[in-house]
Amino acid sequence: MDQVLAIQKIQAKLHAALEEELCQDPQKVRLLLGEVSKDLDVFLKKGIDFKNVVDSLDDSIFITDAHGKCLYVNPAYQQNTSVLPEEVLDRNVRDIVKEGTLFTGGASLDVIEQKTKVFRLSTIHKMQPPQVGYAVGVPIFDDNGDLFQVVVSSRPIFTLSALQEDFQRFLDEANSLKSDSSTIRMLENAETPALSSSLIGSSPSLEPVRAIIKRVAPTDATVLITGESGVGKEIVADEIYKMGLRSDKPFVKVNCASIPLNLLESELFGYEKGAFSGASTNGKQGLFELANRGTLLLDEIGDMPMDLQAKLLRAIQSREITRVGGTVPIPLDIRFIASTNCDLKKKIEAGTFRQDLFYRLSVIPIHIPPLRDRLEDLDELCAHFVSMYCEKHSRHISLTKKHLNMMKLYNWPGNIRELENVIEYLTICSSGTGNVDEEMLQGLLNIANNQEISAAEPTLAESVEQHEKLRIESALRNSKNLREAGKLLGVNASTVSRKIRQYEISYSHSRE
Repeated sequence: MDQVLAIQKIQAKLHAALEEELCQDPQKVRLLLGEVSKDLDVFLKKGIDFKNVVDSLDDSIFITDAHGKCLYVNPAYQQNTSVLPEEVLDRNVRDIVKEGTLFTGGASLDVIEQKTKVFRLSTIHKMQPPQVGYAVGVPIFDDNGDLFQVVVSSRPIFTLSALQEDFQRFLDEANSLKSDSSTIRMLENAETPALSSSLIGSSPSLEPVRAIIKRVAPTDATVLITGESGVGKEIVADEIYKMGLRSDKPFVKVNCASIPLNLLESELFGYEKGAFSGASTNGKQGLFELANRGTLLLDEIGDMPMDLQAKLLRAIQSREITRVGGTVPIPLDIRFIASTNCDLKKKIEAGTFRQDLFYRLSVIPIHIPPLRDRLEDLDELCAHFVSMYCEKHSRHISLTKKHLNMMKLYNWPGNIRELENVIEYLTICSSGTGNVDEEMLQGLLNIANNQEISAAEPTLAESVEQHEKLRIESALRNSKNLREAGKLLGVNASTVSRKIRQYEISYSHSRE
């Protein structure tokens, strides 16, 4: 704005000079032109060449017009992404993302849609292996308040390693703040789709889960969360963290299945400079050190190799680690949470998981029931996801009783994550009227057309029987015999046996 005013001032003086010239007063013309010359000199000395500034940044700069057409990228963009300027300039971001060969994700399209500043992750597929970067998109508006351009600045996530030497100081400064914004959450495998932000459902099978979360969260006890893929194990870990005494400390999540085996040890424990070929000359902090004084979630712990299991066991027992290539022990103060969709006891029998590590991790075991065993929660979950994705995609859909009953016929092998994906698909792909096509839903769930689907509410007796059967099946899964199941249900073993026959529940008596 100052530059605009300066230029306007110079223009005014030029106009005045021309008017004086027309008035045949050469002296005044010379004086005015002299002032113009001085003003231009000052302007040029104080002026900033913004293109030169942007071209000198280490951050990638990506600028589009209001429709998503790429107008400019700075030299750092090519350096950080390996994407050549000619591969993106004058192209629409929607086409680039749709192709998926250069990058996916990013912030520009969300800025165009939402007309507000956004923070997003982007995967650069031009690099091998593909690299994840974080991007900040900012809208530029014209004088009429209409979107004019979008400026996205981004940087590869791996460049954050440059902060590691000052990381502890950064944590100390952040934790000294009193606001909720001081909570630091560092996510490994950041592209994993998040489920909902809290544990949703009011079915009886979730009651013991909620109760144990409430008891264990304020302690430092190690927790092992088990359950099928997609049931919401990470959500339970988040609940424990949020309700715990370390909620203002780091929460580091690492997916043990997503990191290559040859890198897992150095990622977890860090390494000293020169520890191996290709190692950073400054060494590197591991995720254990980053989680110090906070919480560490070891997701998919069942996929950890045996030799590393031994080192993890020592780290948990001794509360210290040693970097790869190092000799000095580093003390730890960490709250450990582990999760897995594997049957660790079967892995122990097969010799692929250490029994001593299992007992060290399962101080507090929490099992999350699959969605097919808590179908009472389906209505509530659908309402939550419909609300979430209608807002996200600026669309409107509604599900009828017939849609919900149709979903209850499905087995949901992918659990809540699969349900979430189905709802997002319906939100995006349904017609603009807000009505969900029944054939589309049948196709998604692979339900045969000849399956009878009633839109009517079940009778009270049917509801009671369905609920009773689900409770009995849940109790049998979590018990060694009928006597234990009866205790959980508040009845004797003979009643449980009679109900098994009544509802034709599959149960192996070999467990008695």
